[in-house]
Amino acid sequence: MRLSAKTPIPASVRTPDYDRSAQAAGIVHMGIGAFHRAHQAVYTDDAMGAGDKGWGITGVSLRSGDVAAQLDPQDGLYTVSTRSADGTDLRLIGAVRRVLVAGETPQAVIDAISSPATHIISFTVTEKGYLRAPDGSLDLAAARGASSLYRFVGAGLAARHAAGLSGLTLLSCDNLANNGAVLRALMRDYLAAEHPDLLDWFERECRCPATMIDRIVPATTDADRDATQAVLGARDEGAVVTEAFSQWVIEDDFAGPRPRWEDVGAQLVADVAPYETAKLRMLNGAHSALAYIGLGRGHAYVHQAVADPTIRPLIDRLMREEAAPTIDAAPGQDLAAYAGALMRRFANPALDHRLIQIAMDGSQKIPQRWLETLAWHQKRGQRCPALEAAVAAWIAFLRSDYPVDDPLADKLRDAAAAPDAMERLFGAGGLIASDWRPKAD
Repeated sequence: MRLSAKTPIPASVRTPDYDRSAQAAGIVHMGIGAFHRAHQAVYTDDAMGAGDKGWGITGVSLRSGDVAAQLDPQDGLYTVSTRSADGTDLRLIGAVRRVLVAGETPQAVIDAISSPATHIISFTVTEKGYLRAPDGSLDLAAARGASSLYRFVGAGLAARHAAGLSGLTLLSCDNLANNGAVLRALMRDYLAAEHPDLLDWFERECRCPATMIDRIVPATTDADRDATQAVLGARDEGAVVTEAFSQWVIEDDFAGPRPRWEDVGAQLVADVAPYETAKLRMLNGAHSALAYIGLGRGHAYVHQAVADPTIRPLIDRLMREEAAPTIDAAPGQDLAAYAGALMRRFANPALDHRLIQIAMDGSQKIPQRWLETLAWHQKRGQRCPALEAAVAAWIAFLRSDYPVDDPLADKLRDAAAAPDAMERLFGAGGLIASDWRPKAD
């Protein structure tokens, strides 16, 4: 039996504490993968459970129809399994109303964005989904593509403007430094080319707050779905698995109404930057290092890699001695305690977080996760042995038999195979733009 709104749910499973049928869809979310379903959708579910109304989510898949096939037959319902060494907690999430596949029903996506009930478009499209050129500017040719977020947002905003509706909040929830400002600049570039009459309206009416998101969400396996079915009594094809820890820091700059996420655990702040920088350089930087170094030493999962006595000291040094000094901490932000908490989270044996999953899209992640830290130290005449070991492990990964899932995969493999690989990758004019330059020993 497949999970649906008619499925009798066991008393041990927490269910939505609100009338789903009475909730309008106030959020359109692009990139409705496992992370969104374990993070922002959970906060939104909690906010509606606390009394907020009108914040149902219309999910949009820009490429694959997999999530629509998982959730639409289930009336948008799915479960979140929170796992720790103490056991598993299972809950049912009702925030998602439907999932649209942009390539199949493009007008439905535009209609959702231009609906008077919609106030927020949020995004988890990964770093590569922003379609940036190597210098960080918008790749306009790619942005005009059929599966581009800009195509749909631009058309939806144009329809709102034509109907005399208000602007929207565009909420990036991806691991990009200063993600709100980045999205705003890229969106402006697209509108200037495709909808120039919208530029002034966009500046006046729309907002792009910065965010920082943090929760470890491994890829769901068939074994995970089987375990969920054993408790739920029904098959949940949209099941997600995560850890107990969750953090969401949001710049308090919205174009209109929003859920009261701060009442259910999110932090609304004036400046996201210190939290974002710590997360990118410490957590994400350590994760990428664990992936490439761990794979090179034969490990499959994060908890295995961090338990390796050769790897663990490198990761601890990367966070405490290399990344932390580069961060201007906010008042009350304890970076030493944060590093300790991260090490404990990495070691969680209940989460099989695959290193090869983290290794995806290295060219899009490494600049903000590693190279900014390396450049900071280089300006001060300092070296970063842990990060240099991570860079070497990434190059070894590119030279290995592992699949390289990256927008620049072929170019990266060619560069890594060359005798001057470091220069081709990181030198002036190299594939990976940054202020850091490798130095010969």
